[in-house]
Amino acid sequence: MDKFIRLTAIACPLDVANLNTDQLIPARFLKLPRAAGLAAALLRDLRFDADGRERPDFPLNRPVWRDARIIVGARNFGCGSSREAAVYALFDYGIRCVIAPSFGDIFAGNAVQNGLLTATVSDNEAATLIGLLGEKPGQALTVDLERQTIECGDRSFHFVIDPVRRTRLLNGWDNIALTESYIGQIAAFKMADRARRPWAAPAKPE
Repeated sequence: MDKFIRLTAIACPLDVANLNTDQLIPARFLKLPRAAGLAAALLRDLRFDADGRERPDFPLNRPVWRDARIIVGARNFGCGSSREAAVYALFDYGIRCVIAPSFGDIFAGNAVQNGLLTATVSDNEAATLIGLLGEKPGQALTVDLERQTIECGDRSFHFVIDPVRRTRLLNGWDNIALTESYIGQIAAFKMADRARRPWAAPAKPE
């Protein structure tokens, strides 16, 4: 997994509250293999009409935001079912950070597993960012995970993230790498436990 430390990129405002994982990737696309790439399935029924034509008024279809790598969303982003493919679709499209007032718990957990930052800000801050991006389409944001800040022009905002998830993203750690970071403590515990409970160790074959 790639590290996430600092990202400066175009940000797309997506002011849709309770955007759920079935909207992020409709269920009919879950049969596709990850290797095929899921970018085209992202927000499919919001980005396209029933005949497969792009909806020109949808933010990600506008030329100025088509190559966005950051989304600024509304409350409860990624709620709904636990499908990890919702994160795959965002990541395959090129999104590396979602900023919102709150996230679905399972979605946020899946995000960190795939190197996608979920940055939590207040409702007012999200609304302010969405307004600033609407006033100046194509504006870039700088998201700094070390400092936990978002810079938009001359404005700066603080975001919140679970400390363990922050550490994992900064180091590019998956679950195994996170466990290995405690290898010294694990070895010390095993040694102390052997001294404390020698009878608990498996008997060695004669």
